[in-house]
Amino acid sequence: MSVTGTSGTTSHDKPGANAAGATKSAPPAPPGPPGPPGGAMIPPHARLLLLTNGKRVSQVVYALAEAGVADVLAGGELTVPQLAEKTGTDPGALRRMLRCAAAVGVFTLRDGGKVGLTDMAQALRSDVPNSQRDMILFNGSEAVNRPYAEISTALRTGRPVFDEIFGMDFFGYLRQHPETSALFDRAMSRMSATTTQQLLDAFDFGRFRRVADIGGGQGYFLSELLLRHQEVRGTLVDQPQVVENAPGFFAEKGVAERAEVVSGDFFGELPSGHDAYVLKAVLHDWDDAAATAILRGVRRAIGDDTAARLVVLEHVLAPGDAWDQGKFLDIDMLLRFGGGERDLAEWRELLAAGGFALEGEPAAGRWAALVCRPV
Repeated sequence: MSVTGTSGTTSHDKPGANAAGATKSAPPAPPGPPGPPGGAMIPPHARLLLLTNGKRVSQVVYALAEAGVADVLAGGELTVPQLAEKTGTDPGALRRMLRCAAAVGVFTLRDGGKVGLTDMAQALRSDVPNSQRDMILFNGSEAVNRPYAEISTALRTGRPVFDEIFGMDFFGYLRQHPETSALFDRAMSRMSATTTQQLLDAFDFGRFRRVADIGGGQGYFLSELLLRHQEVRGTLVDQPQVVENAPGFFAEKGVAERAEVVSGDFFGELPSGHDAYVLKAVLHDWDDAAATAILRGVRRAIGDDTAARLVVLEHVLAPGDAWDQGKFLDIDMLLRFGGGERDLAEWRELLAAGGFALEGEPAAGRWAALVCRPV
């Protein structure tokens, strides 16, 4: 799995550090402006041009995050020269980038020359529980940016461009770039910690006795599930190099006696005998043909047990032109893997091709638990 916004990972689904205890005190942050003054009155052609400023703003925020500006400001406001000295940046360039970021509500730049944190800038700190710094740094990295330079190629061909650009697939790239891999791990860990709790709150896994987490990384989601439901036993399935440290992690979490680790591949044979199988943020990495193959592998593992269920934990896109962050992440999936986020109709079609029928109608525009019965 891989997400550049609000998703999880397969081989990088590690537990996120609990940063709550490390949070420093800081003065209350004033709310940032919602957008340009009179934004609703801007002519359509000007609003369209404003949209293309996104890449400028995102890279400015990336540079300020990389410099650690928000961490330095955690103790209170500073002047630009003071901030430049503490961050090792050029005062003139720093002022200009802060001016740009402040225009969209990230940081404040007061008439007196003082720089401060807004609510959004607080999330750029590295020591707060809802920190977005690692994700922003990953989104500004070569691995994300270079494929966007070839987005027209993807538009013409419908195929991912990552492999052609770098000469290897995404996870191969991470293996050859350990710093980017570590950054990706940290970003996904933060996100997984949030989505895991949301999904466990939304769906009762306590109804099952044995749960197999397919492509579950190092076991963070499964460990949290087992901690919530003391009567459940779990099996973690992922590639050997991914699950290598999982037994020790389960021991640290206190669930080792109820957690089995199996080296495997979700395109290969999967363990049978479970009454629930979980695919968390796996299928969006793959096109329909590959995703169908994964689903059929789970269907074979279920066999004749019609009481067993598959629980797919994924984003369900909002219909039509409704706002949905997943619609932006969908482009990442297109460029990087050839996979994608799916709306409810697409999920139903895909699940049917894999041998499942969707029970109920999960909410759209968010992460959801798609409960599927074998057919």
